[in-house]
Amino acid sequence: MLLLGAVQLFEPVNGYQIRRELVSWRVDEWAHINPGSIYSGLETLARAGHLARHSLVEGSRTVTVYTTTDEGRAEFHRLFADAVRTHNRGSARGFTTALSLAPLVTREVFLGLLKERLAAVDAVLAEGEALAAAPADALPPHLPPLIGLWQAQAQTERAWLVEMVDGLETGGSWYAGETAGWSPPPDDPGWDMQADRERYRQALGIPD
Repeated sequence: MLLLGAVQLFEPVNGYQIRRELVSWRVDEWAHINPGSIYSGLETLARAGHLARHSLVEGSRTVTVYTTTDEGRAEFHRLFADAVRTHNRGSARGFTTALSLAPLVTREVFLGLLKERLAAVDAVLAEGEALAAAPADALPPHLPPLIGLWQAQAQTERAWLVEMVDGLETGGSWYAGETAGWSPPPDDPGWDMQADRERYRQALGIPD
């Protein structure tokens, strides 16, 4: 999902630019993606038909540029929806990844998925409350502290989700189809990527 979403954010884009951008996101720390695997990941997605691979001649060199296909965009939205609506006690990696790519979906879609996640968290809390109410001798002694940790984490996430839902319903932030309310500072490397993107679009005949 991360590579598909990153290409969709910046397409047309070359592999070096995607690698540089994702390294700046520190994906090796929270997404557990080895920066060295990004190039092979892009090629794997191209072979699967989720990315289109274009060879563009720039002066004396050939640059490989990627764009997403219809199949790739559909797969991204499927993975995104699953990552947002599914609450996993053991790992928030998928949800964290989805949050980093949220501007690619509409406000209505994201809001609906967050409400589904809120319902899933409520179910987890209800299950935890039932376990915590069990007789003391019904559970092994190591389990109540673990249940307490899960409950504390779920309660924290629930409060965050309620705030997020409220923010989306009152027009906070920006999402697909909306005017961006933020732009990077003048010295951000993203401006160079944007200039390359415009050049790639022209070479590939992609309309503005």
